[in-house]
Amino acid sequence: MTASITRRGVLAAGTALAAAPLAAPAIAQGAPLRIGVITTLSGPGGYLGADARDALLLAAEMNDGRLGGVPVQFVVEDDALRPAQGKQIAERFIRNERIRLFTGVIFSNVLGAVVPDVLDGNGIYVSCNAGPSNFAGRECHRNYFVVSWQNDNLHESAGALANIMGYRRVFILAPNYQAGRDALTGFKRLFQGTVTNEVYTRLDQTDYAAEMAQIRAARPDAVYHFHPGGLGIAFIRQYAQAGLLGTIPQVLPAPSMDVGTLAAVGDAAEGIDLSSHWNSDFDNEENRRFVEAFRRRYNRIPTFYAQQAYDTALAIGAALRGAGGTVDNTEAFRTAMLRADFRSTRGSFRFGPNQHPIQDWYALKVERVGGQLALVTKRKILENHGDAYAAQCRL
Repeated sequence: MTASITRRGVLAAGTALAAAPLAAPAIAQGAPLRIGVITTLSGPGGYLGADARDALLLAAEMNDGRLGGVPVQFVVEDDALRPAQGKQIAERFIRNERIRLFTGVIFSNVLGAVVPDVLDGNGIYVSCNAGPSNFAGRECHRNYFVVSWQNDNLHESAGALANIMGYRRVFILAPNYQAGRDALTGFKRLFQGTVTNEVYTRLDQTDYAAEMAQIRAARPDAVYHFHPGGLGIAFIRQYAQAGLLGTIPQVLPAPSMDVGTLAAVGDAAEGIDLSSHWNSDFDNEENRRFVEAFRRRYNRIPTFYAQQAYDTALAIGAALRGAGGTVDNTEAFRTAMLRADFRSTRGSFRFGPNQHPIQDWYALKVERVGGQLALVTKRKILENHGDAYAAQCRL
């Protein structure tokens, strides 16, 4: 029997995208478990949250409306990339909806507003994207898990890739918010060359003319920038318009060149090198199953935002199964979650001591495949890589 899931686009307050209740298995009788999904569905980063939401729904749909044998209902709302709005949604979900299990936040500044309220209310948060450094270290928590990455890891892998490419002088940029600061810190941690310039842009910036002039004047070997979603699209387009393309190469983290960015910028992306923990061409059974199902259901290639959300749903399902189908006992849920008893689309995956991933990282390149531009996996960069903050976490 296939679950019926209602989809209504960007949701009004209190509206849910839900898997219809089915005959409950022995593990979970009664009403579906409600999972709060606070994510970015509007603005330049809206497609990131949409991919995450759609993958969560798909994971349940592929399992007859269940995760780990438990019927679930996703209650989804748009934070609009506003921390205060995300916080208000979380407070209402906790107080009025009695929701205790949360996921979905894309941007770290929103996560910083949402997670404290969830944890203070004895709720559980499982991140499908944002992994800011503060929650990985001294502010780690027994009810906080990250399935995606710790923010710095993205950029550490890009720094390692820059070393492999032989770049000695690199100009680095990122937006001035938690994930942007983590980005430049992470890149510098593993990059062995010289940073010519370290520039922070605005999170709402659309015009990068001043930064292009600085890059031209610095004449670095390469440019590294972290600009997710619409920010990355604008930056790469203006990079090409400024005549820098083909003159100064770019080495990027995955959020600066996902399949959405690639589709938007087209030929300007050809030849760009980037690092990621996953790609749609990974040759393992769970990944093939996921990519095929996502393309069939939504008629598009999934981004890693979708992949991470899908893995998050699988991880939640494994934890629910191990905890007897409930989140009432948070320690039982935690014990089951940390076993990571699911088949990840990325292959190797386990939780570190701070409940963040230990995983492999790969070099990707934008190349033509059958006449079409695609992200192609080239080689492994880092193996069983954890994060720099785990030693500060005491659980």
